[in-house]
Amino acid sequence: MSFLWAIGGFLLVLTPVVLIHELGHFTAAKLSKIRVEEFGFGLPPRALTLAEKGGTIYSLNWIPLGGFVRPAGEDDPTIPGGFASASKHARFFVLVSGAAANFLFALVLFWIALMIRTTAIEVASVSPESPAMIASLQVGDVLLAVDGEEINKIEELQEIVGTNAGNEIELLISRDGQELTVNLTPRLPNEYDASTDGPLGVSLFGPMGPGEAAVNSANFMWDNIVLTLKIPSMLLSGEVSPEEARPISVVGISQIAGQAAEASASRGSVYPLFTMAAIISIALGLTNLLPIPALDGGRILFVLIEAVRGRRIEPERESMVHVIGMLVLLVLMVFLIFQDIINPIVPPQ
Repeated sequence: MSFLWAIGGFLLVLTPVVLIHELGHFTAAKLSKIRVEEFGFGLPPRALTLAEKGGTIYSLNWIPLGGFVRPAGEDDPTIPGGFASASKHARFFVLVSGAAANFLFALVLFWIALMIRTTAIEVASVSPESPAMIASLQVGDVLLAVDGEEINKIEELQEIVGTNAGNEIELLISRDGQELTVNLTPRLPNEYDASTDGPLGVSLFGPMGPGEAAVNSANFMWDNIVLTLKIPSMLLSGEVSPEEARPISVVGISQIAGQAAEASASRGSVYPLFTMAAIISIALGLTNLLPIPALDGGRILFVLIEAVRGRRIEPERESMVHVIGMLVLLVLMVFLIFQDIINPIVPPQ
């Protein structure tokens, strides 16, 4: 069943997230008057041509992973109306728009998830090495009572936790339709960074309207971006283990997405699926902004160098750098896929 859910997660999460990324590039290219030769749904080989409009072929392809954009003159500045012959501002705009689309998509997904979720208090994230993690609290757990006292608002929980700092409390939670009790000890004020964390080490969602949901979705997205950027330092400090911080392939992402899809199916709510899709969309956007050759961030780096030095690096040299980068990434991808197969993120059932 894990394999089937992973396939479902691949189709329901990874494919739309990648497609949104390519739509960002495509829209920016059109707005910048850069000629796009083909926009493909899925990856080649081509199954059929859906339409041809404005000089762009819209195709349906056999590999169901997002899509692709093929601009004219991607690496050849001698082709009029192509990508490489466009101004550096236009090229920068096109390159960052993929990640920007992923971030916007994540905001929308978070907002929808918050609007349709249960009206109870729910765990949104769990900090590493926190009392909540030690007590095995999980994202999606619904908090019902503290020390036998029913709670309906986050403020009520905060008041109880604040008065019991350093003392063990009992939480009654609901997880996948079952009620459980967990014991944990809220940290004292000097035991955590109040600017980024709390005494329990969790972020919570409670009942809210559209406006508050929008604010919380932005905060949730920002928290995920900050956490992702902090992973290298957390790894060096020992806050997370190498296993927890390991990079994963499309296989590992599909496993995680499949787990979220399974949780959504068991709860009868798309909340777990939408939040996980949003997190994956943020991760894809950030990864593509890394200054690595062949990625958007690598191409952005060349545009920034051009802006500083006043002239561009020879297209042949830049193209060679990206080709080498692509080969390295392909080797890394094969290694990560092999790793995720022999040591799956989600153990097989």
